Amino acid sequence: MVLDENRRVTEQGPRYDCLLFDLDDTLYPLSSGLAAACTNNIRDYVNQKLGVEKSRVPDLCRELYQSYGTTMAGLRVMGYEFDYDDYHSFVHGRLPYENLKPDPVLKNLILSMPQRKIIFTNSDKVHAAKVLNRLGLDDCFEGIICFETLNPPSEITESDNELDMPTDNSTIRKKPIICKPSKEAMEQALRLANADPQRTIFFDDSHRNIAAGKRAGLHTVLVGTSVRTEGADFALESIHNIREALPEIWEEEDAESTKNVVRSRRAGATIETVVTA
Repeated sequence: MVLDENRRVTEQGPRYDCLLFDLDDTLYPLSSGLAAACTNNIRDYVNQKLGVEKSRVPDLCRELYQSYGTTMAGLRVMGYEFDYDDYHSFVHGRLPYENLKPDPVLKNLILSMPQRKIIFTNSDKVHAAKVLNRLGLDDCFEGIICFETLNPPSEITESDNELDMPTDNSTIRKKPIICKPSKEAMEQALRLANADPQRTIFFDDSHRNIAAGKRAGLHTVLVGTSVRTEGADFALESIHNIREALPEIWEEEDAESTKNVVRSRRAGATIETVVTA
C-alpha cells in the first residue's frame, strides 16, 4: 500500500485525522458465519497440510492464537514451514462469502466521515478485497494494511542471498510473522498509514487488539459489544452506531458547515441592505 508521504499531520489541525478499521467481524457481524468457517478451515489445514493429529488440533490452534495473535504466526514460531499464499488460499478460499451482502447504509456512513479511512487487518489482500467487494465498500478506503504489507514477500535481501535463492513468497522467511496485537504491528501500521496516533481512531472487534491500540496511543473503539473492556474508549454493538456514539468524528465538518451558513446569511443580509437602500 502506498499512501501519500506528504500528508503529515500538523500541530494545527482537526481533532481526528485518520480512522483505522479492522475488517472481519468489524465491518460485518459475527453472525455472518465467516469466523466459524475460518476456524474450521485453519484446523483442517493444520491437520491435513501440517500432519498434526486431529485430536490435538483444536487445543493447539487455541493456544497459538492466544499466545501469538494468530494461529498462523504461532505455527511459524513453532518451526512449521509452509507457503503463506497456500495457507491463505486454503483458509480463506472456502469461506461462505455469499453470506456477505452489500451494506449501502454503512457505505454512506463511512463516506460521510471527513477523515482518511484505512483498513488494518491481519488477513491477506485477496481476502480483504473479496470482503470489501461483497459489502460494496471497495471505494470507501484510502488503502489496505494487510498481511502482505506487514510482512513483505521477501525477507531475504540480495546481500544475504548468497545461494541466489528465489525471493518470492514461497521462500520461508526467518523472521516472525508480524500481526495484531503485537507492538510491531501497531507501529508498522501507523508508519504505513502515516498517521499520528493521537489523532487516529482504531476500530476492532478484538479486545486484545484494542488494548494494544491503546498502548500505542490510539483512540479506540471496540465493535460488536456495548461493554467496554481494557483499553476501549468506546464500545459499539454495531459499526452502524458510530454517529450516535462518536459525533465528534463529524464535528469539524459540521462546524465548517455552520460557518458557511453564517457567512451566507451575512452575505444575504448585506445584499438586502443594498437593494433596500
